[in-house]
Amino acid sequence: MECTTESGRKIVLHEGDITRLAVDAVANAANSALADGGGVDGAIHRAAGPSLMQELRRFHGCPTGSAVATGAGNLPAKYVFHAVGPVYRDGRHGEPELLAGCYRACLELAEERGVRTLSFPAISTGVYGYPLREAAEIAIGEVGAHLERADSSLDKVIFVVFGKQAYDVYRSILEAA
Repeated sequence: MECTTESGRKIVLHEGDITRLAVDAVANAANSALADGGGVDGAIHRAAGPSLMQELRRFHGCPTGSAVATGAGNLPAKYVFHAVGPVYRDGRHGEPELLAGCYRACLELAEERGVRTLSFPAISTGVYGYPLREAAEIAIGEVGAHLERADSSLDKVIFVVFGKQAYDVYRSILEAA
């Protein structure tokens, strides 16, 4: 599924493997220690190879709601933006603001590097337990607002989800936007 924003930029919804997309930058659902984890993070680390972890060691962690950039190793991308999403408790402990901060941090890293294509996983919706619909609304809202900026270098943002349920949730939000 593909949507065109009022500014002419694209938001694409893709079900599949985020490590196989040829984009300028891949957002990674990282942990605050920036250590190799499971899920999307583990898949990105395996596909990128050991150079990714070597680069991450220089950061000594990353606060929740923020992101850091590295090269992409063996991935078909130039950069990986390691975004640390919140662990969901009940939605009343700053989780929405922290999750939005992850997306904004990645979008700013993209602008700093002149990135034209960027892919995002569904940050915090796996083991961190963020409800999928709420997380997708935040993600799509932040990306959509950013793509309307006149000064944005981005041409296309791809949301890469896993499974029909996630695809259907993102699709319904994009269709309503």
